[in-house]
Amino acid sequence: MDGVSFEVVAGEITALVGASGAGKTTAALALLGECGEGVRLEGRVEVAGEVVVDGNGVTDVDVRGRVVAYLPQHPGSALNPARRIGATLDELGKLHGGDPVEALRAAQLPTDNGIRKRFPHQFSGGQRQRVALAQVLTCRPSVLVLDEPSTGLDSITRLHLVRELRELAATGLGILLLSHDLGLVRALAHRVVVLDAGHVIASGGLDVLPAAPDLPGTGTSTAHQPLLKAMNLSASVRRELLLRQVDLIVRAGGCLGIVGRSGSGKTTLARCLAGLHERHTGTIHLDDTPLPVLRKRSRDQHRRVQYVWQEVRGSFDERRPVDQQVARTAERLRALAPHQAHAEAVATLARLGVAAITAARPPSRLSGGELQRAALARAVLANPDVLICDEITTALDDRGTALVLDLLGELKARGTALIWIGHDLGLVAAVADEVMVLDAGRVVEQGPPATLTTAPRHDLTRQLVAAARLGTPESPPVASIDLRSEPRR
Repeated sequence: MDGVSFEVVAGEITALVGASGAGKTTAALALLGECGEGVRLEGRVEVAGEVVVDGNGVTDVDVRGRVVAYLPQHPGSALNPARRIGATLDELGKLHGGDPVEALRAAQLPTDNGIRKRFPHQFSGGQRQRVALAQVLTCRPSVLVLDEPSTGLDSITRLHLVRELRELAATGLGILLLSHDLGLVRALAHRVVVLDAGHVIASGGLDVLPAAPDLPGTGTSTAHQPLLKAMNLSASVRRELLLRQVDLIVRAGGCLGIVGRSGSGKTTLARCLAGLHERHTGTIHLDDTPLPVLRKRSRDQHRRVQYVWQEVRGSFDERRPVDQQVARTAERLRALAPHQAHAEAVATLARLGVAAITAARPPSRLSGGELQRAALARAVLANPDVLICDEITTALDDRGTALVLDLLGELKARGTALIWIGHDLGLVAAVADEVMVLDAGRVVEQGPPATLTTAPRHDLTRQLVAAARLGTPESPPVASIDLRSEPRR
């Protein structure tokens, strides 16, 4: 990062936009006087009249929480897995004088005791994002730094987020929004700073935003034989049903899209198919052969069904370079020699826009988008027959998404079956041959993407279609969308 300047004004929203690795998070952390190992801060950072960085280093002023609150991109890293969320919120409320109940409400989460007694792992990815936001709001900061706050949120909850952030700014809070979601930026930002390779290349109003490119679809497939089938699939945690009698068929070379609100059961369904959620009933077949849970699958079954999940940072060993961890898949599941596996890993990562010099670093030195693409490369190196993709483009800018879609289109052409789980109905419709809509663990609508986007039958599908237009010229006002649905687990 070199010569970056910007300001956040009370009552306004400033957006930092740019590709993965452009320097957005590094710039935002400087407001807290923080920087990664080996990074030297120079210049001047002033927050609410207090100097955080002066000249060639960080001062002793601590503005974290008291003045500046930071919501990281991956909420799992901000939540204590051993504590119930209610206990953490109550502690933050005592420290900073905030109201935990009001913070939960502002973060669009229920305020009942059942929610407060849950641990972080008992929420979906989108819900964990909102739990982390509730913790931030409990601190009552003057400046709120949001790093990709729409990551993992369905389009309806994303509309809620727009409304809530507008209301927070109206109270005098200064908000710094880090995002590659140009629709969200257009709906919220008062001023925009565009970063590229650590330099400010444009700043001003919304007119400086880059135009969104046309993303390539993966293409529709012709009818092939069924490869993966699930029949009457139900899943539970303790006594609560999360998935209810789901049937699905994925054909070789085809793509099944699964959409729904945060907590509707999408990830639970993916975990069942991947063999990670053992408390389920019903049957799962691969090539008409029953597919057991993961710990009972053979090495070949493990190779044939690969799963790329939403929050990938925790799946990497922080002590080893990323390229070595990606190559390990080909060594273990395909018996490639180490040098062959490493060469294939580097080539696949480069195709996804992650340079060799970047991939040779530990996970902590990669951006969220770079690490998400590395997780995809790791699964692709297994040469799977079925690839389950759970929100794999949420941390990516349009260029990164295009690279991912190009690679997945090639996999489909070779006969790989894709299961694409996403919140963006428009993107899912562009890549899928069939789309399934989940609500409270049930399939409420299913059909070709053209039908679902032009003539939706179920109320939830109609809301998803309307909400997906946020930030586009034809986008309806936020108040005109029916936002009555409560987030479900």
